[in-house]
Amino acid sequence: MEFPVYLAFFVATTIMIALPGPSVLLTVAHSVSFGWQRALATVAGETMGIAVQLIIAAIGLTSLLNVVAGAFDWFRWAGAIYLVYLGIKQWRSANEPLVFDTSSVSRTNLFVQGLVVTIPNPKSLIFIAAFLPQFIDTARPVGLQLVLIVPTFLAITFVVTSVWALVAGNVSGYLRSQRAFQSVLRTAGGLMIIAGMGLALARRGK
Repeated sequence: MEFPVYLAFFVATTIMIALPGPSVLLTVAHSVSFGWQRALATVAGETMGIAVQLIIAAIGLTSLLNVVAGAFDWFRWAGAIYLVYLGIKQWRSANEPLVFDTSSVSRTNLFVQGLVVTIPNPKSLIFIAAFLPQFIDTARPVGLQLVLIVPTFLAITFVVTSVWALVAGNVSGYLRSQRAFQSVLRTAGGLMIIAGMGLALARRGK
């Protein structure tokens, strides 16, 4: 992977991970309820869940290329469109009530909750499968690119979600406001729509 492509991947991944989804919302809820230090256990569980999903997505992408390389461009188009769809869903979800789960406080429990929320979530798996192909060069060995992409993705996931935990723990009073969180979700949804449209235009230009 060329450095400009890797840099673009790094920046795009950081932005995407920072957008509030189920894992970020769970992290924020736990940080507000139990403090950001305990919420790091949730972040660890979510990162482990993402690792499982990345492995599944990587195997699927490699298998797809082995079967029919020509389908890859269509897959990337579908991924860009799906990102726009997710952005719209994110925007609309701002009207849903914000719930904080205070039923358990042990770090093991928080880790398991983060893991359980992430692994079976089909939205994040499909998101990863839609996002990764945008930065894979089919003319180069896919496996070598994934060796770089996967650890980077996991490191960004842990760091960025930990920042969410830290910030949420320090501004817990503000985040308990439904109106404030609506603004966060709608901003995130708008950014995701823009990202999806940008990727679609990039595909069109090739």
